[in-house]
This record gives sequence, C-alpha cells and structure tokens, in this order.
Amino acid sequence: MALTSPLQDESIHQAPLHIISTLLAEVAIAPLLENNHPPPDLCEFFCKHCRERPRSMVVIEVFTPVVQRILKHNMDFGKCPRLRLFTQEYILALNELNAGMEVVKKFVHSMHGPTGQCPHPRVLPNLVAVCLAAIYSCYEEFINSRDNSPSLKEIRNGCQQQNDRKPPMPLRLLRPEPPTPPPTTLLPLSANPSPPHEILVELERNNNSANAKRKGGPSGGDSEPNLIDCLLVSPAVNTLSIQLPAQADRVLGCFALILKMLSDYDDWRPALASLLQPIPFPKEALAHAKFTKELKYVIQRFAEDPRQEVHSCLLSVRSGKDGWFQLYSPGGVACDDDGELFASMVHILMGSCYKTKKFLLSLAENKLGPCMLLALRGNQTMVEILCLMLEYNISENKDTQLQIISTLESTQVGLRMYELLCDRQRELKELQRKGGPTRLTLPSKSTDADLARLLSSGSFGNLENLSLAFTNVTSACAEQLIKLPSLKQLNLWSTQFGDAGLRLLSEHLACLQVLNLCETPVTDAGLLALSSMKSLCSLNMNSTKLTADTYEDLKAKLPNLKDVDVRYTEAW
Repeated sequence: MALTSPLQDESIHQAPLHIISTLLAEVAIAPLLENNHPPPDLCEFFCKHCRERPRSMVVIEVFTPVVQRILKHNMDFGKCPRLRLFTQEYILALNELNAGMEVVKKFVHSMHGPTGQCPHPRVLPNLVAVCLAAIYSCYEEFINSRDNSPSLKEIRNGCQQQNDRKPPMPLRLLRPEPPTPPPTTLLPLSANPSPPHEILVELERNNNSANAKRKGGPSGGDSEPNLIDCLLVSPAVNTLSIQLPAQADRVLGCFALILKMLSDYDDWRPALASLLQPIPFPKEALAHAKFTKELKYVIQRFAEDPRQEVHSCLLSVRSGKDGWFQLYSPGGVACDDDGELFASMVHILMGSCYKTKKFLLSLAENKLGPCMLLALRGNQTMVEILCLMLEYNISENKDTQLQIISTLESTQVGLRMYELLCDRQRELKELQRKGGPTRLTLPSKSTDADLARLLSSGSFGNLENLSLAFTNVTSACAEQLIKLPSLKQLNLWSTQFGDAGLRLLSEHLACLQVLNLCETPVTDAGLLALSSMKSLCSLNMNSTKLTADTYEDLKAKLPNLKDVDVRYTEAW
C-alpha cells in the first residue's frame, strides 16, 4: 500500500517499510536462525546484502549472532559451501566499516573469548577454513587457467555444467631466451642443479604456439614443470609477478591479517601451526611476494614459540616434501631477507630437536650454502651449526670440511669456537695442514666482501675448482681470484663479472683451463683479452655480447680451445 500510494510524502511509505523490516528481523528471521543455520537460499541473500550494503546495521545486529553460531559448531564446509561463503562475506563487510580491521579484530577476539583459553574448540579450524577459501579465491583466475574446477563466481551463481564452462587455459611456465643450459662439458662446476631464469606466466590460448614453446624449453619433454618446484630450484629465480585485481587484493589483505591475529593467541598457535603445516595454499600464492611477506609474521610466531609441538610444524609433514622451513630459508621462494628468519628457525629447532644428527644431515644436504654464508657474516647460530657438523663428522668430503673450516676462521667468534673444537679433535688440525680444499662453491647471494673474507681466512693453495655461479660478485673480486695460483676451473655464470675483471684474470691466471661466462655483462673489450690464456680448453660465452669477429679471433689464438658455447650471441 505504501509503495503504490500516489501521495509523495516520504514519511507515508518509509514508516510502513520500517515496520515491516523490523518485523522481518525480530519476528521472522531472528527466531528462524536462533537454533538453525540459514539454508542455502537464505545464505545467498545474506551474501548479497553483505556485498551490496556492507555498512547496513543488519550486518551487525542480525548477521553477527548467525556467524558466531556457525563458527562455534562443527561444520562441514565441503557440504555447506554457502555457509563458508556467507562467513567470508560477513567478515569482508566488517572490514568495510569505518574502523576497518579494528572491527574484524574485535570480532575475532569475541570468538576467542576474554580468557586465555578459548572455550569453543571449533572456532579456530572454522576460521582457518574460511581464510583458506578466501585466499584461494584471490588466485582463482590463475588457478582456473590450469584447473577446470568451478570458480567462486560460479558457486555464487549456481555451478555451471561442465560442458557449459570455457575450456581450461593451461598455466605454462616459460623461460626467456636462452631457454637451454650450456652443454654438458660446460655445466656449472658446482654439483648443485643450475637455476632457471626468471619464470614468466602465460595463459596459453593457442595449442600450436604452446607446443612450439614447450619444445624450445629446457626440458624438451611433454610434461609441464611444476610451478613451486621450479621456483624452489634455486635462489637465483625471481619471484613470480602476479598482479591481483583491486578487490582480490583487499580480500587477501583482510584474511592474511586474520591469520596473523590467530597466531597471536597462545592457545590457538599449536592448532594453527598443525593446520598450516601441510602448506594448504595454492602454488600461485606461494609465488606471490605480497602474500608470503604477510604470512612471514605467522611463521615468525611459530619460530619464536618455545613449544616443540609448534615450532616442529615448520618442518615438512613427510620426507621429500618442502615445509615452511624450506620456503623461508635462503633460496626458498618466500625468503625476502638475508637469512634472519632462517637463522631463528634453525636456532629453535636445534634447541629442541631430539634427532640432532639427522637434522644436521638435512642441513648439510640442502642448506649448507646458506649456513656458511650466514656464518661468514658472523651469525652465532650458524657458527655453532658448522662446528657441530665438523664434530659429528656430518660430511665425509674433505673439500667440504676444509671449506667449513675456512668459513669458521673468517670471523672471531668462529675462530674461537673452532679452536675449542680442535682441542677436542686434533685430526682437524692435521686436515688443515694439507693445503686447503681443491673445490670450493660459494653460496648464492655471496658478495665480493664475502669472497674476500673467506679467501683471506685460510690456505687455498690447492684450490683448482671455484664456482661463483649465481652470486652477487663483480669484477672487483678479480683481485682475490688472481691470488689462487692453482685455479684451473672458474664458474662465473649469471654474475656481474665484467670486462675489467677479465683483463685482470688474463694477466695472472695463465693456467686456467675452464671458464664459464654465461649470462655475464662481458663484451668484446674484455673477451679479446682471453686470447693470452693459451691453456683454455673450455669457454662458455652463452648470452654475452660476443660478436662474430671476436669469436673468430679467439678461435685463431687459442689452440687448445675445444668446447665453446656461443649460443644467443651474434656469433651463434
């Protein structure tokens, strides 16, 4: 009657509508939801209201007790996805209020309760499930490109039939040229696998072009590389560039902050660590720098917790699978510091790990480089780790042991601890008297200063094989390299070593036989100087600024040169 009345006075139709809305809220909806969860159709209506009118008082007065009831009870969100979606939209509506995340923080605190122990055991897992689903939805554009599963929008609008959806667009991992590694004879001198170049993401729509690109890739096979496996291969890989839409970016910020709030509650932290231990996030999220930076706070809280049930969840759930410890360690896709978080994780794990030798073996196999780099920079925890590796004879390789000794001797704290260790194990002194290691590999992210500090700490008269691949060294390190009279093999792959360094090497390292300059900024001006190094038999100039004339000149002046790589140069 009010809506169809010809009278134009606003009070005539506003007053009846207010009465009706009050009746619906207090008389109809409130009793209906007092002891029952809203059915799917009503959830859809509530979601729509939260999205369209997030500042409405209905959200606070009517929806809050409904959401609280949902979170406090056993929920199978797999069977009731709209309840989870409603909870997600409700939290996003709270975030739209003037106080923003402060309101969300008060809501989370109200769900926990004022005491130190939450009386409702289902609140945390239900909140985590909502957060995981919301974060997953932020990356669904990337996920659906490789997975034909229904999107969040399809769930909202009623899932389409399989044949109604668009065909999937596979997420291809492409490498910019050069796509192939150097020949076998010119592979990096390090035993570690070579890292790929920067990874690009392309949503392929043309099968022919996809096949062509795949054949040109490094693998040459039909199987697609796994995204997270590719990113974990090496620390030299840049983070994947993912640009989220504005709305998805707000959703990510909101629910990542909720995870940080949950980690601040002592009683919730053990269960939260257990729920997150299997890394239940999509691969695209782990490759997104913004997300891993937000989540770093949560991992830091786990690492600082003295309870073993918490910090042990930093390790993988099973052998052969990466955990948070690997992802946030130097070289992991989530590492954005110089190893501070990694050092704190190692410190707490070593302090309570009941299988100390097994843990040390794992570090020696996978993270020895980062451990030595941090010890080289004076980190107390890493110095202790290297001493334990020597004391327990973790590595039987003499070159590795000598490299660890040289690293320890490069700092005052390391030298002091090593001398104490030698008093207990005199065979270590005998090992060092033999002239130092014959092989040496510097960890990724090492600098000129790190190399200088290491080489000045001990004897390297026997060093024949040195790998600086994928480090941050420049031509300035040539001053240190020319002090290695026995050096025969030098790997400078993907460094900033330039022409000035090459000219210095050519004057002093006459016995150098193998030189890898792949992806370095060298030009003809420096490469021409190599013509005086008559012992060179293997030279990699892949992806440099080599010209055809300089290449012909080098071939004429280097009689022993047998293995040459000039791909992706003018001489190719």
